[in-house]
Amino acid sequence: MKIVVTAKGVDLDSEVDQHFGRAAYLLVIDPDSFEFEAIDNSENVKAFKGAGIQAATMIHEKGAKVLLTGYCGPNAFKTCQAAGIQVINEVSGTVREAVVSFKNGELKISEGPNTEGHV
Repeated sequence: MKIVVTAKGVDLDSEVDQHFGRAAYLLVIDPDSFEFEAIDNSENVKAFKGAGIQAATMIHEKGAKVLLTGYCGPNAFKTCQAAGIQVINEVSGTVREAVVSFKNGELKISEGPNTEGHV
């Protein structure tokens, strides 16, 4: 299973980016081995609108099943749901800490978006 964590940098010790669609990077991680791929999300950062939908599409294409982020708006949340990606909002700390918390069952799957849109 692959999970995605929004990140401010390109490694596991980067801080979790609180924005999903406009996160600087999206780290696609195997939570068992901690092998990962960093995706530059700069195109979506500059997008006028639809950044969350585009980011959700990208992580679906990478095979993600879970998204760990700070805030996920309604359109991005719906797109993730439609793609079979579970969203966990209000995640903070480093990417590594977020993955460990996920593996330990300390994070709860979100039932809906936790922001109205771009924050």
